[in-house]
Parts: sequence; structure tokens; C-alpha cells
Amino acid sequence: MRHGKKFNHLGRTASHRKALLSNLANSLIEHKRINTTLAKAKELKKYVEPLVTKSKVDSTHNRRTVFAYLKSKEAVTELFREVAVKVGDRPGGYTRIIKTGTRLGDNAEMAMIELVDFNEVYGADKVAAKGTRRSRKKAEAVVAEAVVVAPVVEAVAVEETPVSETPVVDEAASSEDSETKE
Repeated sequence: MRHGKKFNHLGRTASHRKALLSNLANSLIEHKRINTTLAKAKELKKYVEPLVTKSKVDSTHNRRTVFAYLKSKEAVTELFREVAVKVGDRPGGYTRIIKTGTRLGDNAEMAMIELVDFNEVYGADKVAAKGTRRSRKKAEAVVAEAVVVAPVVEAVAVEETPVSETPVVDEAASSEDSETKE
């Protein structure tokens, strides 16, 4: 019977699947965005998000635990230094899956999986409008406060000093040039 067997085996043995997810996670952490099949992206999301959560607390135990999954010093270092700093205040949902259509050869559903805080395209216009329905009034108050607090920059006139139009010639340099020409 198949009771309680929820995750996708991806048509691989346990060791092959473990190696595949480890390599995909390394690539995702290194490049911040990868293209893969939809099934692999969904499994990778379940694999990576607990590791990112562990990286928020930088301790030797957490580093060793994450290294057991990733098996790459560079990926662990980047996860704890760069990624954890950006997602420190986020309570989860560190990755985003975007469907990109089907693959030409075998019609497999393809998807792009990316780390949410490293995408400047989506994050630029949503920073000001961030907030839930319950905290909409709070968000509007914060935006209004930010507008009021913004410093006013005044234009300052700079006086220009007159520049002489006759070039200054260095006597020593001109005598060396004349000697080299002879």
C-alpha cells in the first residue's frame, strides 16, 4: 500500500535523488535562479527552504547540518553570508516557482525557481505597497511618514573661477623635448 508516501521520487533511486537535489540546491544558491522541470522545482523548494531557515542562525551546528545536505563549502558560505542576510526578516517563502511552458523535446513542464529576495524586477515596485489587508492603514501611515521625513535638498550656486587661456609650459620638459628631437 502507498499510505503516507507523499514526495515525488522523480524516477530515481534514493541516492541518485539525494545527489540531484543537492546539486540543484548548490546551483540555486550560487546563481539565485535556475531553470528545471516543474516536478524537480517543487521538490527542490521543499529541500532548500529548511536549509535557508537554518542559515538565519549562524552557528557551527547549523553550518555542519547544512553542509551535510549541500556538500559544498562555497555554497554553505554563500548561503550563510549573502542569502541569510537578505532573508533574515522573512518568515518563510524564500523561493518562487514560475512556470515557463513546455520543453520542446519531450513536452515536459518547465519552470524557473528563484530566491525571492534576489529578484530586483519584482521587488522594486512592491516595496512601497508592502503590507497585508489588516495592516494597510499602518503601511499607509509608514509611507506618509517617510514622505514627511524626507530631507529637502536645496540647490547651492557654485562660483566659477576664471581659467586663464594661456597654457603653462614647463621649461625643463620643453628643453628635454628639444634635445630628443636633435
